[in-house]
Amino acid sequence: MRAAASADLPSRIVVVTDAWTPQVNGVVRTLTAVRCELEGRGHEMIVISPDKFTTLPCPTYPEIRLAMSAPRTVGRMIADLQPDAIHLATEGPLCLAARYWCLRRGLPFTTAFHTNFPDYMASRTGLPARLFWPYFRWFHSPASVVLASTPSIRHALAEAGIHQTEHWGRGVDLSQFSPKGAKHPGMTALKGPVLLYVGRVAVEKNVEAFLTLDHPGTKVVVGDGPAREALQERFPEALFLGVLGGETLASAYRAADALVFPSLTDTFGLVMIEAMACGTPVAAYPVTGPIDIVTEAVGCLDHDLATAVTGALTRDPEACAVYGSGFTWARSASEFLGSLHLLSRIDMAVAA
Repeated sequence: MRAAASADLPSRIVVVTDAWTPQVNGVVRTLTAVRCELEGRGHEMIVISPDKFTTLPCPTYPEIRLAMSAPRTVGRMIADLQPDAIHLATEGPLCLAARYWCLRRGLPFTTAFHTNFPDYMASRTGLPARLFWPYFRWFHSPASVVLASTPSIRHALAEAGIHQTEHWGRGVDLSQFSPKGAKHPGMTALKGPVLLYVGRVAVEKNVEAFLTLDHPGTKVVVGDGPAREALQERFPEALFLGVLGGETLASAYRAADALVFPSLTDTFGLVMIEAMACGTPVAAYPVTGPIDIVTEAVGCLDHDLATAVTGALTRDPEACAVYGSGFTWARSASEFLGSLHLLSRIDMAVAA
């Protein structure tokens, strides 16, 4: 039986997002986990996503489909749902349409900065990230609240002129990610130490820095993306396992001696807390994301990634598991819920 939603909190939340299943990324995983948690408390989170519209492949990300829809179409869907709160999760065309509709009708909404697209675009185009920030400042400026996952991201947003930020952390499904359970059978016989990368295999994730590490042991890559084929050809000594999820992914974390997180552009990095919850320490650069998550007891940060790996391999797996278990989706859902701007029935009646 569902718990009853509090009368002073939104019970019907409409989330508009350009990222949704079957995509596998941090945005989708966060939204699905938070929705599950909120539904268990009696709230209703309704997602308006690209699968409801005609879509086109995103340039350089063909597996991501961008929805093509007029603001009035998206707006009618929102109005028909009679939400208590509206959240725009991404900065793509579907959320642009919802943003336009909300502003025309004076409806407040919240947004989130899930992905550091200015840096991603810089990685793909060779242009400086500062050229892309004006769009994101413009997109988020009318939001009541802009949710950000770490203090360093909030600082970066403030420097970019986005000040109305609040914290929205991330969690781990502790029913799956823990030290208890099997280790991935394809990794148990590998020459150690076993170093693991988990995530999208793309240029902006800096996977090459992991694969070129001058460190003994075996490198394992979990994930897929546009750079996988080329990297697999260049680094045949590495083991590429493709996309894993749930208990199979947890078994890969358990079989690794360290998770290596080479990204320089992530806003959080769910894989880091999942790995730590499984008892696996983390090696990373001291940049946004890792600097807010990885402590001295559970990993090592260094501008030399090989040095970070050497340090991480000395960390206590039990300490990692205890620390990782402190990241819960229950707390994440509470933070999300508390940030929302409650709409009145008068607001929605006028909007309709």
